[in-house]
Amino acid sequence: MLKPLLLGLMLVGSIGAAQAETKAYAIDPGHTQVYASYLHAGFSNIAIRFNTVEGEFQFDAAKPANSTLNVKVPISSLDSGIAKLDAHLSSPDFFDAAQFPEATFKSTKVTAVGKGKLKLLGDLTIHGVTKPVTFDVTINGIAVHPMSKKPSAGFDAVTKIKRSDFGVGKYVPMVSDEITMRITMEASEAK
Repeated sequence: MLKPLLLGLMLVGSIGAAQAETKAYAIDPGHTQVYASYLHAGFSNIAIRFNTVEGEFQFDAAKPANSTLNVKVPISSLDSGIAKLDAHLSSPDFFDAAQFPEATFKSTKVTAVGKGKLKLLGDLTIHGVTKPVTFDVTINGIAVHPMSKKPSAGFDAVTKIKRSDFGVGKYVPMVSDEITMRITMEASEAK
């Protein structure tokens, strides 16, 4: 009788310890960037940046499967460096920012795939359409930040999507259907 009771207490204790490892992080908007790039008319690889990223991030370095990410990116923060292009990309021809003001990503699964490497699966919503995507993630660092002195984490992530899958397929193939999305994120442990 004592043995099963002790085993049960150990199990409850280990579950509590595992949950305690998951830490909340605040995304640093000044050091987090989202880029999308595409091939234009077969000649140039154009990159656009979204200047605003908001969200919640929970990370468990020991058990990445316990980690979660929820982010939203206002389409109004789109910045190609060319005002006329920004206006066109925000128009109904592409993102239709007036009707669909933000893109979102909600993780569904995180898997460790090697030292410092993760697969981040989740639901990406653009232009009102939600599709599953997988990001290849590199853990850049998990340590005390040398400037803020806070526990911090940094990641790079990349995926490829077809914009036509999200209802943003105008001008294919002149403007490539395949889009490369790159994210670099820095976050500090939230109090």
